[in-house]
Amino acid sequence: MNSTDNKLLALLREDGRRSTSELARELSLSRSTVQSRIKRLEQVGIIKGYTVEYGDEYEDALMTAHVLIMVHQKLTARTNRELHAIPQIKSVFAISGDFDLIAILKTESTEELSRVLDEIGNFEGVERTNSSLVLETKFNR
Repeated sequence: MNSTDNKLLALLREDGRRSTSELARELSLSRSTVQSRIKRLEQVGIIKGYTVEYGDEYEDALMTAHVLIMVHQKLTARTNRELHAIPQIKSVFAISGDFDLIAILKTESTEELSRVLDEIGNFEGVERTNSSLVLETKFNR
């Protein structure tokens, strides 16, 4: 990685939909050079993928829930794969204490939240869950 790669990554973080031509103009490089750099950054694993970031208004309208999950240890890998397949789950963390995992969910309605919670609870490896709905975000860094 060099300073040009860092600038390229910064531009892509600002707007991952920028065209190669626009990136080339901003970096004073040829379009083919930018394409090559992006391809190399993807191949070496620096760029893992591209994603959609929600707008503030839409994000604020979503319901957020934290779900503590107790997992049968022999089925942890399977449970992780099943959780990963649920698009409403934004992140899963392994934790210490009585529960094994905490999942952060974002849904558009209580009905959708209830359906996702039922789905999680019905996974073969899930022994128990405990969920909390976030009422208000005091701050987020």
